[in-house]
Formats: sequence, structure tokens, C-alpha cells
Amino acid sequence: MTNTEVPRAAADAAARGLAVEFIPREGSGPPAGGLVGGVRIAKTVVVQLGSEFVFVIAPLAAQFSWPKLRALLGVNRVSLPDADAAFAATGYERGTISPLGASTPWPVYIDQGLIGARIALGSGSHEFAALVDAAEFVTAYGAKVADLSAR
Repeated sequence: MTNTEVPRAAADAAARGLAVEFIPREGSGPPAGGLVGGVRIAKTVVVQLGSEFVFVIAPLAAQFSWPKLRALLGVNRVSLPDADAAFAATGYERGTISPLGASTPWPVYIDQGLIGARIALGSGSHEFAALVDAAEFVTAYGAKVADLSAR
């Protein structure tokens, strides 16, 4: 792995006791079928609440519910930061954002539908995906599990 972001993500995960497998991604954009390395892809969205941010992890193919997220956070308004603000908040470019190795350890919220499986997260790099056990990730990052799905 020659990418500088992957070692940062790996070191953060290791410090938290989280086992991660970094695998090369092929092509650009999300793979067809929503799988990488045979594992379901989970998107990480950085959401802004005033001057603070949170990570929201949801299935790639599903939309999460903004009303459910706002209720969970106890706020009336959240927004998506522009690319520069997202980079400043996380240290990662859009399309690579991950709690693993992020420049600031913002709170993490994960959709309950991902628990019980291995998932593919961003690694900070367009070249690699980070495969983790979702339940172990929750423990390592103190993530809050919630029903965030839009139905």
C-alpha cells in the first residue's frame, strides 16, 4: 500500500483494536452490485450541525432518513458540507471519507441494518476499501446504532 491515507486509517483502527482488511478497489465510483471483495458497501456521509460534524454510515444502495437523523440528533436542521469543508472536517476527500483515521474523531451513527455483517467502508483512499465487522466497528468507534433507513 503506497497511499498515505491508508496507513493513517490502519493505525487508527489498530489503536482501537479493530481488525481491518484493506483491499484494492477497481475502477472509479461504486462497483456494480454494491459489493467490494464480496462485502456490502456502506457509505459514510459527513453531516454538519453548526460548527460540529457527525459521520453517518448507511447502506450504499439505500437512502437514509433525514427526519430520523434529525430526531436522533435532537436538532431541526443539518446540512451537507461542501467538499472543502468536508475535507477540513475529516482530512479525507469526498468518496473516501471514513471515521477510520479521520483528522477529528466526530461522533458516528450507523444504520442498524448493517449490524451483523461485514461491511466495506472508505479508507481515506480512492484506491482501497476497508473491510470491517460492523459490530466490532461499533464497539471500536463508540458508534450509535439506530434505524436510519428511509421507508
